[in-house]
Amino acid sequence: MEIKEEQNRFALYNDAGDEIGEMTWSNAGDEMIIIDHTFVDPAYRGHSYAEQLVAAGVEKARRDHLKIIPLCPFAKKEFAEKSEYQDVLRK
Repeated sequence: MEIKEEQNRFALYNDAGDEIGEMTWSNAGDEMIIIDHTFVDPAYRGHSYAEQLVAAGVEKARRDHLKIIPLCPFAKKEFAEKSEYQDVLRK
């Protein structure tokens, strides 16, 4: 599996190079992003791939000094459950 950052999204590819998931965001000014969608193909669920996509967004926010508003229900759940994400959460 490979996660690639593309324009306003992280795309998840399987070993054959097929896209099997994504997490998208919208820019909200220069210092904030809004995670608005997370999806993994049903055939690949149960392997923590969606969690990895959100984690990639968190790492991007840390690297680029951004805050995140998690509007997507899955991302919102991840932020509620993971205290280690609080440094990038827009409060």
